Amino acid sequence: MAKQKVIILGAAGRDFHNFNTFFRNNNEFEVVAFTATQIPDIEGRKYPAELAGAFYPKGIPVYAEEKLEELIMEHKVDVCVFAYSDVPNQRVMETSARVNAAGASFMLLGPKQTMLQSSKPVISVCATRTGSGKSQTSRKIIQLLMEKGLKVVAIRHPMPYGDLVKQKVQRYATIGDLEKHKCTIEEMEEYEPHIARGNVIYAGVDYEAILHAAENDPDGCDVILWDGGNNDFSFYEADLSIAITDPHRVGAELTYYPSQVVLRTADVVVINKMDTAEPQKVEELRKNIASVNPKAIVVDAASPVRVDDAGLIKGKRVLCVEDGPTLTHGEMKIGAAVVAARKYGASEIIDPRPYTTGRLTQTFEQYPEIGKLLPAMGYGPEQIKDLEKTIKKTDCDSVVIGTPIDLNRVVKIDKPFTRVYYDLEEIGHPKLNEILDEFVKNKI
Repeated sequence: MAKQKVIILGAAGRDFHNFNTFFRNNNEFEVVAFTATQIPDIEGRKYPAELAGAFYPKGIPVYAEEKLEELIMEHKVDVCVFAYSDVPNQRVMETSARVNAAGASFMLLGPKQTMLQSSKPVISVCATRTGSGKSQTSRKIIQLLMEKGLKVVAIRHPMPYGDLVKQKVQRYATIGDLEKHKCTIEEMEEYEPHIARGNVIYAGVDYEAILHAAENDPDGCDVILWDGGNNDFSFYEADLSIAITDPHRVGAELTYYPSQVVLRTADVVVINKMDTAEPQKVEELRKNIASVNPKAIVVDAASPVRVDDAGLIKGKRVLCVEDGPTLTHGEMKIGAAVVAARKYGASEIIDPRPYTTGRLTQTFEQYPEIGKLLPAMGYGPEQIKDLEKTIKKTDCDSVVIGTPIDLNRVVKIDKPFTRVYYDLEEIGHPKLNEILDEFVKNKI
C-alpha cells in the first residue's frame, strides 16, 4: 500500500514535535514538506536529516504557508496536519477549507498521538493565549516546590529558530548559555527569568531526547515542569495540569485554537491579571471556565508590577517596550510597561510608529493593532538592530521596559530606562501552595 503524502503546517514548534512523535518512524506516511508562518524567516530551510530519521536521508524542506495549495498539487498530497497555535478557530477552519479545496484531507493531532510520558512527576503550565502569565506562574510553582526541598527542572515549549541540529537538546543554567546557544530576544525572554532565579531549563527540537536529559540532569531532578508556549497544550502527560487565563481577552479561551483544549483538560485554572481587569470581564471569564470545565479548581490571581526607578516614569514622556509575541499574534493591547506607566504617573505614552525602521516597520504593517507600544522583536540580528535604531530615534524622555529580560544587555539603549518586574500573586483561596502540597503528597 502506498504511503500517504503529508504536509505539516507549523511555526517551528509543535510541527517538529508532531513529526518526531507521530510521523518520523511511521511507515504509513511520507512527510514531503513543512510550511511555516507567524515567525519571521523560518521558511526556506530544511528539517535536517540528522533529526528526521532513516526515512528522510535528505531532510524535509520548509516552505512559506502561502505556497500551501501549490505544494499540495505538486506533491499530490493526501493529508495536511495543522500544527501551530494561538490562532482563531475561524482561521483553523479557513485553512481546512484551503486544504480540502486543493483535494487533501485536514488533520489535527491530539494528546494521545503526541504526548510523551516521563519517569518523573510532571506539572504542566499552559495558557489560553500568549501573554496570559505562564512564565510568572511557572516561576512561582518552581519557587514553592524548591521551598519543599525538591529539585525542579523546567522544559520550555520549543523556539528553534536557528541551527536545528545544534538545537536538538539545549540546557540553560547560566546567562552565558544564552550567548552560547545564540538565543533570540524571544528565547531570552523565556529562559532568562528561570536562569536568574537559579533554575535549570531545557528546550530545543527533539522533546523525547530533551525529556531524557532533564530526567537525568546532573544537578538532580524530582519534578519536571512543562513551561508552555503560546496557547498550546503540553508535549508531556501531566500529573497536574494548570491553565492560565486572561480577563483582558475574555472569550478567547473559547474561540482560539487550541485554547479550549488547554482549558478543558486543566486540573487548575488561574484567572490572572485581576488587578488590572474590569470586574465584569473577570465574571464573564469565570462563567466561561465553568461552562467547559466545571470540575477545575479556580485560583484568582493578580500580576502586580514594580520598577527599578519610578522617578523615570512620573511626569515623563515614556516609550513602552513590551514582549514581542504578546503584542503580535498574542494581540494584547496592554502590557507590563503600560501598566507601570499608568501606575507611576507617566505624562504621556509616546507612539513609536513615526520612528520605526526596517523590519519593525514591517511588523507594524503586519500587526497594525499593536498601536502605541513597541514590540521587542528580535528573531534575528537585523530585527535587533532595527529595535535599537527605533528606540534611539524615538522622541521620549525615558524608556519603560516591560520584557522579562535585561534588554540593555542585548540592545544599546541611549536614553534613561527602567525595567518592569511582575510576579503572580494569588488572591484569597485556594492558593497554589495548597494545591502543590496535595500534589507532593500523592505523586512524590
